[in-house]
Amino acid sequence: MSAQQPPRQTPSRVFDTYIVGTGISGIAAAIQLKKAGVEHFKIIEKASRVGGTWRDNTYPGCGCDVPSALYSYSFAPSSRWTRLFAKQPEILDYLEEVSRQYGIEPLIHFNTGLEQAQWDDKQHLWVLKTSQGTDYARTVIFATGPITEPKTPPIKGLDGFKGEMFHSARWNHDVDLTGKRVAVIGTGASAIQFVPRIQPQVKELLVFQRTAPWVLPKPDVALGELGQKAMATLPQLQSGWRNTVAGSLNLINIGLRHPSLLTPVSNLARQLLKVQIRDASLRQAVTPDFTLGCKRILFANDYYPALQADNTRLIAQGLVEVDGNTVIAANGERHEVDVIIWGTGFDVSHPPIGEKIINAKGERLSDLWRDSSPEAYLGTSLANTPNAFLMLGPNVLVYDSFFRIAEAQLTYIVDGVKQIRQRRISKLSIRPEVLKEHNDQVQKHLQSTVFNSGGCQSYYLDQNGRNFAAWPWSLRTLRRKLRGLRLRDYEVVYAPQRERA
Repeated sequence: MSAQQPPRQTPSRVFDTYIVGTGISGIAAAIQLKKAGVEHFKIIEKASRVGGTWRDNTYPGCGCDVPSALYSYSFAPSSRWTRLFAKQPEILDYLEEVSRQYGIEPLIHFNTGLEQAQWDDKQHLWVLKTSQGTDYARTVIFATGPITEPKTPPIKGLDGFKGEMFHSARWNHDVDLTGKRVAVIGTGASAIQFVPRIQPQVKELLVFQRTAPWVLPKPDVALGELGQKAMATLPQLQSGWRNTVAGSLNLINIGLRHPSLLTPVSNLARQLLKVQIRDASLRQAVTPDFTLGCKRILFANDYYPALQADNTRLIAQGLVEVDGNTVIAANGERHEVDVIIWGTGFDVSHPPIGEKIINAKGERLSDLWRDSSPEAYLGTSLANTPNAFLMLGPNVLVYDSFFRIAEAQLTYIVDGVKQIRQRRISKLSIRPEVLKEHNDQVQKHLQSTVFNSGGCQSYYLDQNGRNFAAWPWSLRTLRRKLRGLRLRDYEVVYAPQRERA
C-alpha cells in the first residue's frame, strides 16, 4: 500500500538529484540526467579534476585491458585513440573532453568531498555533509566506483621499514628507482603492467607472487594517423569495431558461465608458456593452478620477458614480514631492499562509500557490511536506503567495459529519478522480498560459473566465500532487467498534493 505523509517544512534549497563522484559513471550520470531534462542537480568531486580511477592511477604502463573502441561511451565515440588498447593518459583525456563537450565540467564542485550522507526519514530528504558545507537532495546517485581505495595488507614490521614504500594506485613519481633494489608485492593487473616498465631501471627486482595469474598475449597495436583518420571519417568503421569487440567479450562471458568451454583456451595458454618461459622451474612457478577466468584474466606481451631478465627474481611466495629493510617471504627467504611497491589491488568487498552512508534505520552501511557482503537489487538499490542509487554496485560486474555497465544502470536510474519527480514520490525503497529473491537467484546461478567453481580465491569472493561482485548472466540480460524501474518492486510513499507543486 502506498501511503500519504503529513505536510512538513523542507530546507529552502533542495536539489532534485545529487551525484557523488566524477569517474566514468558520475560523468555519464550527469549527461544522462541533462538529456532527460533533469536540470536541478549537483555534482561533487573530492579531487580537482574528473577521471576517478583513471585520474588516480598513474603508474608506469597503466592502461586498459578492454579495446579502446568499447572503453568509451556509446554516445561519445572517439577517433583519437592511438592504440588498440588505450593507455591511462588517453583515457583520462577522453573523460575530461567528454565532460567539457557535454557541458558537465562547469557544473562540478571540485575539491568537495562527501563526509556523510544521511537519510532524514521525517523530511524524506538526504542530508549531505561535505567538506564545503551541508546540502539537501531528494535523490542521490553514489558514483564513487568499486576500485577507489588501495589495499595494503597488514604485514608485521612495516613500521620499521626505512626505505621508500607506496601503492601502485598512489605511485610516487618523486622516487627515482634507478639502481635501487625493489620488491613488488603482488602479480595482479597493475603489477604486470608496471613491472616491465621499471625492470630496466632497477638494480634488482624481486616479484612476490602468492598466486600465479593467467597472462595471455595482448593483441595491442598502434593505430597510427591513417587508422585515426579512418575512424574519424568513417563512423560505420568505428561502430563495426565496437560491435566486434562487444561480440568477442560476450563469447568470453559465455565461457565464464560455462567453464568447460574455456578448456581449449587454457590448454593453448599452457602450451604458449613453454615458448614464453625457457626455464622449467620458472615456468612451473608461473603456471596457474586454477581454471582460466576464475581470477581476472590478464593480458601482456612484456611481463614474462621482464620476469626472465637477469636482474629479476620471481619469489613464488607471499610477503609475511619486514625486518628493517629486509623483506621476508613465507618460505623464509630474506632479501634486503630499498623500495617496496604494493601491487595488491583494492578492497572491493567493502566499498569505501559505505563509511559515508547512513540509511533510514540510522545504520552505517560499512557496519552492516563488516561481517557480510554488500547486497543490492540489480547492483543499484540498497536495503533501507531510499531514493538512492549505487553505480557499479554489488553483483553487477560482467566481463565487459565499465562504460557499458554504467550506461545500462543509468537507463534504470534516470527512469527512477524521473518517476520520483513526475509522480511526486517522496520515498522509494526496494522491497525486502524483492531484494532477497533477486540475490537468492544471483547466488544460485553463480555457483556454476568459473568465479565460484574455478578453484581460486579471487577478489570476487568475500571472507565467507560469497561472491559479492559478479553478475551470473550476460550483459544483454542485465540491460533487459535495467531498462526501466518498476514501481511494484518498491515501497512507495507519495508527497501530499501541496508539496513540490
